[in-house]
Amino acid sequence: MGPLRVRRVLTVAGSDSGGGAGIQADLKTMLACGVHGMSVLAAVTAQNSVGVQGAWDLPVEAVLAQLDSVLEDIGVNAVKTGMLSSAALVSAVAGRLTAVSAPLVVDPVGVSKHGDPLLAADAVEVLRRELVPLATVVTPNLPEVEQLTGVRVASEHDLRAGADAVLGLGAAWVLVKGGHLPGEAVDLLTDGTAVHLFRAPRLDNRHTHGTGCTLASAIASRLALGDEVPA
Repeated sequence: MGPLRVRRVLTVAGSDSGGGAGIQADLKTMLACGVHGMSVLAAVTAQNSVGVQGAWDLPVEAVLAQLDSVLEDIGVNAVKTGMLSSAALVSAVAGRLTAVSAPLVVDPVGVSKHGDPLLAADAVEVLRRELVPLATVVTPNLPEVEQLTGVRVASEHDLRAGADAVLGLGAAWVLVKGGHLPGEAVDLLTDGTAVHLFRAPRLDNRHTHGTGCTLASAIASRLALGDEVPA
């Protein structure tokens, strides 16, 4: 019997002191999905169930050192990116990931659930130009669709237009999360040809956050385990 092959997933994101989102949510999700989670810390936030009280980027050289440490030794079967709040961080991480052949899930974190900005204005164009085109799947919520493309999704009917606008940036697949719309929760997944709608009853709780981090990490984990998009 040969050695066990544990699938490895790397998250590059920020820390959430409250444990609901960010690196903490990512690693818990990866563990639940049965993969080995690894982390590159890109920012530290003071955050709890009601909002973000502060955020601080790590130096670019510290982020790249962590990234190189994992890529050069352990290796990855999938990568998930989350909060990369400055143009310099987005560009540096994207530059490293161009050489990585594993699936990449980009969660283009722009604002927190409670409306706190998490992406600098000058980083948006770098995210559009350098990171999103590398994505196997990009997972924007509705404010992030508008931030990236200028397209406002005001109803379920608008989801496809928002998704197509994000696909125009170069991602292979886009999952537009419609949780900001009223009524039942509906997400749209497309590669520009196939279209899949996912519906579920809404579970309202203003103290819940980190759902986007959890979803993106679950997708990355399943891709690492061999699933294809969609699965």
